[in-house]
Amino acid sequence: MINKNEYFMKYFHIISFLIFFVLMGCQAKRQTPDDVINRYYRNGKFNGSILIAHKNQIVIDTAFGYRDFNTKAALTKETPLYIASLSKAFTAVAISLIVEKGLLSFDDKIEKLIDNLPAYFHGITIKQLLNHTSGIRDYENLLIKEGLTNSDVIHWLHSQDGLAFEPGTKFQYSNSSYIILALIIENISKMSYGQFLTTNIFKPLQMSHTTVYEENASIPDRAIGYNRNKIVDDYSILTTGDGGIFSTANDLYKLDKALRAGQLLSKKSTELLYQTPILKNGSNSKYGLGWFIEKSSGVMIAQHTGGLAGFRSLFWRDLKNNNTIIALTNQGDAFPIVDFLNDIKNTLK
Repeated sequence: MINKNEYFMKYFHIISFLIFFVLMGCQAKRQTPDDVINRYYRNGKFNGSILIAHKNQIVIDTAFGYRDFNTKAALTKETPLYIASLSKAFTAVAISLIVEKGLLSFDDKIEKLIDNLPAYFHGITIKQLLNHTSGIRDYENLLIKEGLTNSDVIHWLHSQDGLAFEPGTKFQYSNSSYIILALIIENISKMSYGQFLTTNIFKPLQMSHTTVYEENASIPDRAIGYNRNKIVDDYSILTTGDGGIFSTANDLYKLDKALRAGQLLSKKSTELLYQTPILKNGSNSKYGLGWFIEKSSGVMIAQHTGGLAGFRSLFWRDLKNNNTIIALTNQGDAFPIVDFLNDIKNTLK
C-alpha cells in the first residue's frame, strides 16, 4: 500500500518538473518585432510610425495612434513627422553631391565660402563641420525660441568669445556646425536648402512625403508634437541643416536603400560618410559625415537619433547584414529610444 505522503511527493515532483519545462519553453520563445512594438504601444510609450527591415526585407511597416490627439485624427504611414537630427544625414549627402560635382572640397576652409562669419572660425574645414570636430559651440538648449532662423544662430555665434576647442582635437556635437553647412549649400547652389534637397534627393528618390520646414512652408496632415501627457509641444523653429525636415519611415527607408545601392552617391563618396576621423590625441572619433558609427566584429552600424519638442526619431542601419530600424514619434518624451532599440535588435539576431 502506497503511503499518502509518498504519493503526494511523487506527483508534486512530476508537476514541478512539468511547470519547470513549460516555463523554460516560454523563456526560450524569442519575441518578435511585433511583440515588442505592441508592448510599447499598449504601455503608452509609442505613438507614431515604425519600419523594420531584416536582411533587406521589410518585416514591419506600420503606424499607431494619432497625428493630432485633440481632433483624434489618425496617424498613418503617410503622416509626415518631424525627424530632428536625422536631417543631418541629408545635409551630409547634399554636401557630398556638391563635392562630387567638383564645386567644393571637404578640406575647403569655410571662411572662403561664407561671408559674415566670426573671425575665430578661421581655418575650420567642411569636413570638421560634418564630423563635429570644429570646436564651434552648440546653440541648442541656449537659444531655442519660436521662429529661430539660421541667421539668428550666426548672430549668436558672433556674440561668443571663441571656439570651445582647437579644431580637430575633440569631438563635440554641434548643431551650429550643420547650420553653417546649410548656408554653404545655399551659397554654392544658389537655391534654398529645401529647394536643393527637393531637387537632388527627395524627387529622385520619390520621397513624396518629405519636406523641409521653411518659412511659409505648408505640410498637409503633418503630425502635431505632444509630450507624454498629451499636451501640445509642437515644432516651431525655422533652422535648417541641423534639422528642419518632416518625413515618414517609408521615405527614410528609400534613403537607406539608395545609399546601400549607390543610387545617390558613388561608392567612394558613400564610404566617406562612414569614415571617422582620427583626433589629435590619436583616438578615433565615432561620428562620420551625418552618422554615428559603430564597428565591431566586422559589422558596421550607421545610426542617428533626433529629438526636439514633442518629436523623437531613430534611424539605425546595420550595413553588413542589411538590417534597418526606423521609428518616428510625435509623443516625444514618452518614448524610451535606447530601450526600444535594444529590444528590437534582440529580435533580429
